[in-house]
Amino acid sequence: MSQFPFSALDQACMTQALALAAKGLYTTDPNPRVGCVIATGEGVVGQGWHRRAGEPHAEVHALREAGAQAHGATAYVTLEPCAHHGRTPPCADALIEAGVARVVVACQDPFPAVAGQGIERLRQAGIQVDIGLLQAEARALNAGFFSRIERGRPWLRLKMAMSLDGRTALVNGESRWITGEAARADAHRWRARSSAILSSAATVLADDPLLTARLQDEAVEVVTPVRVILDRWLRTPDDARVLDGSAPTWLLHGELAKPSAIQAARARCVVMPERGKHLDLVAVMQWLASEGINEVHLEAGPTLAGALFTAGLADELLIYMAPVLLGDHAMPLLQLPNLLSMDERWDLQPLEQTMLGADLRLRFACLD
Repeated sequence: MSQFPFSALDQACMTQALALAAKGLYTTDPNPRVGCVIATGEGVVGQGWHRRAGEPHAEVHALREAGAQAHGATAYVTLEPCAHHGRTPPCADALIEAGVARVVVACQDPFPAVAGQGIERLRQAGIQVDIGLLQAEARALNAGFFSRIERGRPWLRLKMAMSLDGRTALVNGESRWITGEAARADAHRWRARSSAILSSAATVLADDPLLTARLQDEAVEVVTPVRVILDRWLRTPDDARVLDGSAPTWLLHGELAKPSAIQAARARCVVMPERGKHLDLVAVMQWLASEGINEVHLEAGPTLAGALFTAGLADELLIYMAPVLLGDHAMPLLQLPNLLSMDERWDLQPLEQTMLGADLRLRFACLD
């Protein structure tokens, strides 16, 4: 990391670059969200963000806006400029050709085809490169991308709605609706930013959910998340809404299950390894990463949620708590093993709490 003392202008420009990157929250998948600001002593002369995979990167948009004013300027980029030919040319080359004098990078790109090579190419061209400004914020914006590349599995968020007494559904399975309209609308935004919405055959059978991201602002573009159903025995009914064609659906099943004609026609059916009487959850997450899935949003019952949590695969809990009580016999938040000592408890790191109408949204990081 650079020891360069970043100025107030540096801070302001990188903050703006991060705000631009966030505009691609719902559209860049599987690429990272990246923003770029180009500034001189006179102020900002160009800015841009990566909008969707296959289209120009943030640096290209910013350079086009800056034009000749990019010569001798400073470029602020939230992720290391690429140095390889993918679906677009290398951004490091574009910055060199534009004649920028300095590049400030929030964080290095872990992708093997970049991984420091973009920074090295800029420095070899005589450009000053300073690294690390607002690095934590830049990584948080692309937690799924970094997780997929660095850990070989997606970032997994467990989303749950619960009562004040920690219950998610009545004993008969009824759960609509624990929370109010504002909380449910907010949950769709978290769906929209995800690469995949993960659920189980049990949830499909109980609730027949649609599992799509439906935003109230129709002007907002969303790259539709994949619906991923863990269905060892392929119990998903042929008329289930997850097979309606409104979004891609993957049915992950065991070796002995055979897809029906409708399942095979309307979904991608993939055999997964099994562990005991269930699909191997570690193998599932690794396979999803190999398919370019950055961020997984779980919407399922306490059994699957608890299994993912106890397997150490959950990174974040997103909980909507409603001011209602459902009673002792209602379903729990997570199905977890019994603990014999307080030393065995699971500690969580609080990230935020936000009121949404009468409901409270809580986010926690799962600690290793």
